[in-house]
Amino acid sequence: MKLSLIGAGPGDPDLITLKAIKTLAVADVILYDALANPCLLSYASKEAELVYVGKRLGQHSVSQDEINRIILQNTLAGKHVARLKGGDPVIFGRGFEEMDYVRAYGVETEIIPGISSSVAVPSLKGIPVTKRGMAESFWVITGHTKDRELPKDMELAAKSSATIVILMGISKIDEIMAIFSANGKEATPVAIIQNGTTPEEKTITGEVFNIAEKVKKNNIKSPAIIVIGETVRLCPDYINSYLATNHLVENEKQAKHG
Repeated sequence: MKLSLIGAGPGDPDLITLKAIKTLAVADVILYDALANPCLLSYASKEAELVYVGKRLGQHSVSQDEINRIILQNTLAGKHVARLKGGDPVIFGRGFEEMDYVRAYGVETEIIPGISSSVAVPSLKGIPVTKRGMAESFWVITGHTKDRELPKDMELAAKSSATIVILMGISKIDEIMAIFSANGKEATPVAIIQNGTTPEEKTITGEVFNIAEKVKKNNIKSPAIIVIGETVRLCPDYINSYLATNHLVENEKQAKHG
């Protein structure tokens, strides 16, 4: 009996580790999340039982207690359970809680790390989370606590010169940007990437003072990550948007002066 906690990566099915693929191939039961690309289930054996346990905001979902029960029931029956979670399984997920739960019953567990969207998605859009002389560190913060409140670290992050990556924060975009504005970051560049690394990917860029309005205008929804910091200036989407805006302003000035 065994539980393997597997990171599925940020969405692109090619961004999964070889160890994860090998484990999926031998698992008896696979519990998979909404953010795990279903294409990855093709690596499962034909005999494996596939169980969807996705949890999405505002939608009916399987409770954590039920997920724990399913894992425990199958592992105690002598089965190898693979828990496939989007990104890395222990970054703002409840994977470690699931491991702790079954360990108490003597179940063997292992973690198979995954590529986190917090780093991969910005990088693939041309935004390094660190760059010498521009950003010496980066923060990864959840957009809400278990009580659906902003984490206290958000205030500290807004005072930092680090690149700030916020996961699960779109529903609180106005509150988040208000905090950064209050800390003198109104003109700091922001990029928001929805469905990163997938064919449905959508990117908008702007600054702290106007990004919330752009989110509404472009109907940006979860899953999406928010990147705040100077390295966003390196993103081709930001550069193109900046040039287009300046060109428009220049044309308006010329029109006014005939």
